[in-house]
Amino acid sequence: MTLKSLLKQGTKLMQDPRVLKALQDPRVMKAVSKGFEIKGKVQQHFDQSVESLANNLNLATKAEVRDLKRTIRKLERELSKKGAA
Repeated sequence: MTLKSLLKQGTKLMQDPRVLKALQDPRVMKAVSKGFEIKGKVQQHFDQSVESLANNLNLATKAEVRDLKRTIRKLERELSKKGAA
């Protein structure tokens, strides 16, 4: 299934009165909320596991690369200021 067809089906589903009625039920909303909460916890655990593995293998993590890029940009700005002065 393509993303376009999934979005089309999702839109069609959201227009169904039965779905709208179910979404108004506090129990359903609580279950949906709990699902998102669990997804977030799983993602956080996965990210921590990947970071730990990267550290054990002496690989740079995404956060470390981002920090290095920031530092490089900062140093480049400082060099360009000193070169202009």
